Amino acid sequence: MKKATYLILCAISVFWASCSEPSHEATIVEIISSIKSDYAPDKRVALWEITFEDGLLKGETNLPDALMELVRRIDESGVSYQNQVNLLPDKELGEQTQALVTISVANIRSQPKHSAELATQALLGTPLNVLKKEDSWYLVQTPEGYISWVDAAGIALKSAREMALWSEAEKLVYTEMLGTVFSKPDSYQLPVSDLTAGNILKNLGDEGGFYSVELPDGRRGFVPKEETLLYVSWLASRELSDENLIGTAKRMMGVPYLWGGTSPKGLDCSGFTKTIFFLNGMIIPRDASQQVHEGQEVDTSKNWDDLEVGDLLFFGVPATDNSPERVVHVGMWIGDQSFIHSRGRVRISSFDPNDENYDEYELNRYLRTKRIRNTTGNNLWKVNSLIQ
Repeated sequence: MKKATYLILCAISVFWASCSEPSHEATIVEIISSIKSDYAPDKRVALWEITFEDGLLKGETNLPDALMELVRRIDESGVSYQNQVNLLPDKELGEQTQALVTISVANIRSQPKHSAELATQALLGTPLNVLKKEDSWYLVQTPEGYISWVDAAGIALKSAREMALWSEAEKLVYTEMLGTVFSKPDSYQLPVSDLTAGNILKNLGDEGGFYSVELPDGRRGFVPKEETLLYVSWLASRELSDENLIGTAKRMMGVPYLWGGTSPKGLDCSGFTKTIFFLNGMIIPRDASQQVHEGQEVDTSKNWDDLEVGDLLFFGVPATDNSPERVVHVGMWIGDQSFIHSRGRVRISSFDPNDENYDEYELNRYLRTKRIRNTTGNNLWKVNSLIQ
């Protein structure tokens, strides 16, 4: 009798355990999802890849506050678990959790392979946060927060101390759209590296009509003085004036469209607007679908009289009862019923039917205009606050 009772009790305990485990797992999964919604709604700028199964909390994140919140809420739930989440940057990186871009334009991809989609780019001298390594690739985060993979050949890893030394050194900014670091102070000598607007170099001193410079990986060469500005002078001269915004944009006329491109070598639509503002001292989000959430809304009804130079125009598919709005394109207003944008190449389009640049295609998919100049936001920064 006692044996039969014991077997029944064991069966009941197994039954309740089998019923309660899924409930516990569902509770933790719901907590993970809730925290992701609060802390990491956009996977492009926040890493939150965490799962819970068989009592194991696994995965990785670069969000320490979110992980602390997760642990606190699970502890409060009373569920037993083992925490195996890897908080990035990965410990295997040691002290080298920062990096500087060492080539004129580094391609940053969605996966750690050259055949992967080009997600964005970063210019020479741009500081990056390094999160982890996979083979010869590093998962990095750009100053505007974008998380993707870069080939080791395009960066120089730095410790916090090494990055501080770079920040303290006198630097130069290259101001022409395209150029060269020469091996000797002579424009007919062999190149050390190509350059593009916005590249940052360490200044080692004058030599005739050239500056002697050092790249973040230690290579040295010479750059014509008239093609550069001292970094402090460049920062002081940045201004989001009508003249500067239009002038910078028009200097990139004809540059080919490149998906993921954010430099004068090739630009996608949001890479173009991002580059215009960066070269005039402001860092804005990477993608059009991110840029549309910044600043002040100034038009949704095609009232061009309300627009100012520098306003961003967004295009795409309007929301319906069954689907949300989709922003797929962006351009910058330059006045006189015209805007400049990258579609096929950097070009000027007009909403005036009598203008030779009349663009009925973009007019038909116009959504709204936002003003980010002279506005503030959590995702709008001055260059000097993120790039030293």
